[in-house]
Amino acid sequence: MDEATVKLLCPECGKNWQTPINDLPSSHENFHCPNCHATRRLAEFMHTDRDLETLKQFE
Repeated sequence: MDEATVKLLCPECGKNWQTPINDLPSSHENFHCPNCHATRRLAEFMHTDRDLETLKQFE
């Protein structure tokens, strides 16, 4: 079975990447961009609403 992933997009620097859901905190916790180190709620890094819905299914 494939591991579920979501696409992330930093709202500050524009870095775009994909990561496994198991490597992420819950959507309301703080998350840090690995590129520019911006800190925001993880939900704000979701590339699309679909990615956010997918993340919330695994919380």
